[in-house]
Amino acid sequence: MINRVKESLETALEDWELMKKASEDEAEECAERFERHFYEFIDELKNWYQHLKQPPSTIEEAENLIEIKELIERLPAPLELNFFTELELIIEGVDQVRFD
Repeated sequence: MINRVKESLETALEDWELMKKASEDEAEECAERFERHFYEFIDELKNWYQHLKQPPSTIEEAENLIEIKELIERLPAPLELNFFTELELIIEGVDQVRFD
C-alpha cells in the first residue's frame, strides 16, 4: 500500500518539475495538474494511514515513521508545509472538502 503512496508522490513531483519549467501559456494547466496529483497523493497517504495497525496519534509520532521520513526526503522545501498541514489533518481525522 505504501508503494501506491510513493507512486502518487512521484507523479506529483513530476508535475512540480513541469510546472517550474512551464511557459506562461502552460502555467495554469500545469499548476492545476500538479494540485490534482498532489491531493491524489494525500488521499493515498490517508488511505495508507487509516490501514495502519497502530496509527500515530501525533505529528511527531508520524514524523518518526520510516515511511513518512522517506516521503519527506523526496519533498521540495516549498511543499513541506503543505504536506505537514495535510498530515496533521489526517492524524486529527479531519476530512477536507476541495473545490476545483
